[in-house]
Amino acid sequence: MRFYPTRQFPIAIVRSSVAAAVLALFSALVPTAEALAAPAHAHQHAAVKKSHATARVAAKHHVAPGAATHRHASAKAQRGSARVAAGRQAKVVVAARHTAPPAPEPLQLVDGKPVLKASVAYVVDQDSGKVLLGVNDSEVRPIASLTKLMTGMVIAEAQLPMDESITITDADVDRLKFSSSHLPVGTVLTRTQALHLALMASENRAAHALARTYPGGESAFVSAMNNVARQLGMAQTHYVEPTGLSSANHSTARDLAVLADAAYERPLLRQYSTSPGYQLASGKGTLKYINTNRLVREGQWTIGLQKTGYIREAGQCILVQTKVMGRKVIMVLLDSASTFSRIKDAQLVKRWLSEHMAVTAKGPGEG
Repeated sequence: MRFYPTRQFPIAIVRSSVAAAVLALFSALVPTAEALAAPAHAHQHAAVKKSHATARVAAKHHVAPGAATHRHASAKAQRGSARVAAGRQAKVVVAARHTAPPAPEPLQLVDGKPVLKASVAYVVDQDSGKVLLGVNDSEVRPIASLTKLMTGMVIAEAQLPMDESITITDADVDRLKFSSSHLPVGTVLTRTQALHLALMASENRAAHALARTYPGGESAFVSAMNNVARQLGMAQTHYVEPTGLSSANHSTARDLAVLADAAYERPLLRQYSTSPGYQLASGKGTLKYINTNRLVREGQWTIGLQKTGYIREAGQCILVQTKVMGRKVIMVLLDSASTFSRIKDAQLVKRWLSEHMAVTAKGPGEG
């Protein structure tokens, strides 16, 4: 048997190399005890650090370490509960802001009557004639465009052809107060449209054109206005022109309530005076009008008839037929301070009436 030492030596080297590779792979796959112990050491270090911190808190407040830890956790929980409670309370406050309307301001009364900006106030029950509120109601005053309610009465009684065309002329231009108008000279409209604009939008040129085209002209029309006033028993009322631009047109709140009651019987006057808006086709496009009475435009009141008015001598005026607590009433307010205050006055009067009627309906000794 021959011995070949030169061939066996390389085989030994190969076997040694393989064994070393296997050992290295095994070491990589299986962690050593030191590697396994590393997380435990880290966790233990963190616990010791936390324990030292707790001890410092305890030493500072002179309490036992366990009590300090408990107190710290309790304080943290309390802070969390406080934040939750505060959040809930904030939500309740926000919800209340959106759901609960502000309480109305108490009515200011003098001698049992509401304090108003208007110097004249008159409210009457339309069915019974009972006076519900009266402040300077017999005082003769300029009435501004409340005049146009009588203009409408004359047209309604004249039985003229309402589809007849009327042309706005230079004679209809206001040269007394120099008020503006959306109706240019030359505009053609029907008598119906002119009456609609006069009552709803207080259009002065439309009102003047109605009087100018009346049989006999403007003077005959003004005579007819005063004749109707006498027939209705409006003893303190006088008209000199059909628009209300002249301060010589005067009346009392009581007389105007009588006029409103008579006008209410005319369906055309009810319809046109309470129309929220109107569009008039003209040669220069479409003219858009809105009601001068904000109460009509907002639609929150039940209004059967209305008219507003203003000139400097008369102040802000408003006349309304409406319902309060199921009762039909006519409300007349003269000489208020502004367009805003005349609406607020009307709202205050309605609120006062509602409260007054509610108390009256209970009877004496009831609540």
